[in-house]
Amino acid sequence: MRQLRSFVRKEFLHVLRDRKTLLILFGMPVVQILIFGFALSNEVKNTRIAIIDQANDAFSQQLTQRIDASRYFDVTSVLDRAPWADGLLRHADNRVVLIIPANIESELHHGRTAQLQAIVDASDPNRSSTVTAYLSQAVATAQLDLLAGAQQPARIDVTTRFVYNPQLHGAPNFVPGVMSLVLMLVCVMMTSIAIVREKELGTMEVLLVSPMNPFMVIISKVIPYFLLSLVNIASILLLSVVVLDLPIVGSVPLLYGLSMLFIITCLALGMLVSTIAATQAAAMLVSLMGMLLPTLLFSGFMFPIENMPLPMQLFSNLVPARWYYEIVKGVMIKGLGFDGVIKETLILLLMTTVFTAISVRRFKERLG
Repeated sequence: MRQLRSFVRKEFLHVLRDRKTLLILFGMPVVQILIFGFALSNEVKNTRIAIIDQANDAFSQQLTQRIDASRYFDVTSVLDRAPWADGLLRHADNRVVLIIPANIESELHHGRTAQLQAIVDASDPNRSSTVTAYLSQAVATAQLDLLAGAQQPARIDVTTRFVYNPQLHGAPNFVPGVMSLVLMLVCVMMTSIAIVREKELGTMEVLLVSPMNPFMVIISKVIPYFLLSLVNIASILLLSVVVLDLPIVGSVPLLYGLSMLFIITCLALGMLVSTIAATQAAAMLVSLMGMLLPTLLFSGFMFPIENMPLPMQLFSNLVPARWYYEIVKGVMIKGLGFDGVIKETLILLLMTTVFTAISVRRFKERLG
């Protein structure tokens, strides 16, 4: 029994002295409960909504204020007229455009039903259905408050028009997400494992001292996964069009070209992981834990980023898949041109530059 206590005490000391083990034991549960507690939510909060107030009277202004006061909506702009209402969804990152008619106060004053029109981005069918229900509830609540003293019964109805995915199919949402996830895993994980394998087997040193330029050795490891990823993109797009009946609304060359940029970003990230990991198992763990979960949680593919606390929203900006997901949805589903996704493209270019610069520096340090 004394020997058992001695061994237990020894193991406790080993655990308490190892900071990495303590981080896994106590840090990981805390991080996971915070991330999953805030990210995994069926609510859709802070939805960006633009309001076209054609009435511009006291009642319509009060209705706008009530909607903006709701925690489910964030009024981005109030316009008196907008002949390009769909453009507010296409180019301004709004999820909903609400049109208040010019005669709303008169209709309500005479006890008739006033009609509001909501134009909803339905590229994510689950989110659009939830947003529509929240908007109807917000209008109904405002109606009870604003028409409480009315002498004649009146009602406000919200008619909804879904755009980009009027049938509310699931493919327009998960196809861009699958493309982001597949490219991230294939490029980052396989590239990092391929390079680390050479280090682990001891052949990397032989290659580095060979007459071939060391960076050409690294590039030769990257090119096969670049070409295979291009095949993956072609197969996903082909299956989407032929099997899932999901047309590519925008430019196919633009979509393919920006996908190539994302592939290069992921390959640069894979090279960066290979400079950190010492073994293939470590490279796989870093790639899976460091890329799979952020892609699922922080790209907007499964859970709305608007739901998350501000620190998590800021962290999502560091996830390359978020910006590629926005690019694919913009070009493939909404039909945007290059001017509509230039911000996302520049961010991916910046990430590629940073990842490549850090990787080259670490490789130079090793060669030195």
